[in-house]
Amino acid sequence: MAARSIFDTLLLIARPAAGKSEIIDYLKNTPPAERSARFHIGELVEIDDFPMLWAWLEEDMLLEQMGHPRRHTDPQGYFLAPYFWDLLIERIGLAYQKNLRDHPGYAESHTVMVEFSRGAEHGGYRSAFAHLPPEMPGRMAVLYVDVPWEESLRKNRRRFNPQKPDSILEHALPDAKLERLYKEVDWDELTQDDPHYLTIQGVRVPYVVFDNADDVTTAHGAALGERLERCLADLWGLYRV
Repeated sequence: MAARSIFDTLLLIARPAAGKSEIIDYLKNTPPAERSARFHIGELVEIDDFPMLWAWLEEDMLLEQMGHPRRHTDPQGYFLAPYFWDLLIERIGLAYQKNLRDHPGYAESHTVMVEFSRGAEHGGYRSAFAHLPPEMPGRMAVLYVDVPWEESLRKNRRRFNPQKPDSILEHALPDAKLERLYKEVDWDELTQDDPHYLTIQGVRVPYVVFDNADDVTTAHGAALGERLERCLADLWGLYRV
């Protein structure tokens, strides 16, 4: 890793509406040379489980309209079985493996950004990490966007566009569903023994926390860029060791 100047794989995790998608949007709209120099991020390859989840919800709606049983979720949109949360991570892993297969040498110029949220109610990050493909932990670093539950709730309400519920930047959950699925998270439990590294599948994976309690992400402005630059500089220092 010492010869590289960009992250190979960056895992971006947080509660819903914490600012993950806004960070990715900011990076996508940063000129490539600046993005690489300031943030150690190359050409972006995005893997996000929200489009996968939304496709299941739409499929179930269509099946129900056709008079067939729903396959993944109940009419309220809750999974019929908890293992579907782990299946989403397996699907992320499959997409990751296909990318490695189809683009040998991509890592010299590209950074894969993997985005998802997990609450303790459905196994938390501990369960999710166990289902990542085995080649991923040794290649990745983790950026955790930290917001209080109340901030996740506020921004979830604010961003919802009922005309575009499938939008990456404008989707939202009902308050009760957000609370049930994401109020409790296991991040602090997983990181309590080491301020710099997670152990994932026996591999030490560096992490940093992006504190977004004051919401610097919504404006997409200079404050976001400055804080992100500091966090990723710290993460790069851990990653390249």
